[in-house]
Amino acid sequence: MTQTTQSLAYTALAISPAALDQLRVSDDAGRPCEPFIDEEGGAPLRCCLRLSAPGERIALVSYAPLRRWAARTWAKPGAYDEQGPVFIHAACDGPRALDSYPFAHAGALRTVRRYDAEGHIVGGRLLVIPEDATPAYESAFAEAFADPAVALLHVRAVEYGCFLYEVRRA
Repeated sequence: MTQTTQSLAYTALAISPAALDQLRVSDDAGRPCEPFIDEEGGAPLRCCLRLSAPGERIALVSYAPLRRWAARTWAKPGAYDEQGPVFIHAACDGPRALDSYPFAHAGALRTVRRYDAEGHIVGGRLLVIPEDATPAYESAFAEAFADPAVALLHVRAVEYGCFLYEVRRA
């Protein structure tokens, strides 16, 4: 069987190694990290952008992605600064090279949320993931970045509102 690799137009960004080091001590809500063994698997890991396997040591932590981006860019997201739960490995080597966008199973509902340079929401789009997710994501990302006011995107799960990953201009 021949395997083909697809070239992605945009990069899905995992949580940075520096942020992971901090989150593994204390999360963005100030709570200590408490790793556990994932007996079932299937948790969406934001450190390596894949689903956990049964038996892996993971943690559920509170993460504020916009706050961390704003600290690097001097943006002032104000009330748009939010934190929410994300799964991470207790230890991780980071994401492997991706040949598809993460957590993109057919039928899943995603929001592509747009933020401006100040970290304010400037729109969003509901995306129902089709069988071939890559063109659908790339169309949504291109549409968002066609607006020059858009500085970055967050892809979120609609069902729980969870942050999945960040996308920036190429």
